[in-house]
Amino acid sequence: MKVKIITDSCCDLPLHYVKAHSDRLEVLGMPVQIEGKEYIDDLGVTLKHDDFYAKLRNGIMPTTSQINAYRFEETFREHLDEGKEVVYVGFSSGLSGTLNSAMIARNIILEDTPEAPIYVVDTLSASVGLGALVVEAVKMATSGMNGLQIHSWVEANHMNAHHWFGVDDLHYLKNGGRINAASAMVGTVLNVKPTLIVDKFGKLKPYGNVRGRKKSMSFLVSKLEEHYHPETTTTVILGHGNCMDDAETLRLMIREKFGNIDIMVSELSMTIASHVGPNMLAVAFIGKERE
Repeated sequence: MKVKIITDSCCDLPLHYVKAHSDRLEVLGMPVQIEGKEYIDDLGVTLKHDDFYAKLRNGIMPTTSQINAYRFEETFREHLDEGKEVVYVGFSSGLSGTLNSAMIARNIILEDTPEAPIYVVDTLSASVGLGALVVEAVKMATSGMNGLQIHSWVEANHMNAHHWFGVDDLHYLKNGGRINAASAMVGTVLNVKPTLIVDKFGKLKPYGNVRGRKKSMSFLVSKLEEHYHPETTTTVILGHGNCMDDAETLRLMIREKFGNIDIMVSELSMTIASHVGPNMLAVAFIGKERE
């Protein structure tokens, strides 16, 4: 039986990757509200990334909401009706109620069809860290593994998904309630670049600070080196908040250290960028157990 991997726009995978793997992968868009209008995050199709980030830089603050259970139920049933197994590799329950919506939809379907092959995984991961797990799930689906095998692998390995975020502007984190106003002001004046992680509870957590952009990039590379695992670190996803030049510099720094590793560069979706702002750099991969 063919497997369909379902995830959401918080995976921050490149649109070209999603299109190329559409036979195995579907990405459900999170609702994003901007200037009184609701968009479904479709990874830059409806609202181009450049236009969206221009709004952020002009001080417009979007809000986001979770995917409801009805959309999950509709999507799950569509693929089940086509004779497919469904595996939802979901955004962290520590950051959104979307995972709960998926569980509600699954339970509704199982009441009617107890044997329906629907698997839901709380990855406790976000952004490109979630994306790294999705990439591996798609590889397994393509290789012929069944839904239970894929679900089991993600459950066993989600704590090996690493997320290292270098944030350029602290004010977006302040507006999102992650840091207080005084810290944001001091950090801006001192040119402090905070690093954040997604911890073992699936929550965004400050990790440390460095002074300046170059040191921030070097720190991200050092964390890849520290947690690299030769058997599982096959793909590194490099996410950026509309700062392609910096992303390319970081890509070359990683390439210098890891000549043969696959590096996927992706611009952060509206969903994630609404909370962290432009110019963020992120490195994600499957390595040793996360800190």
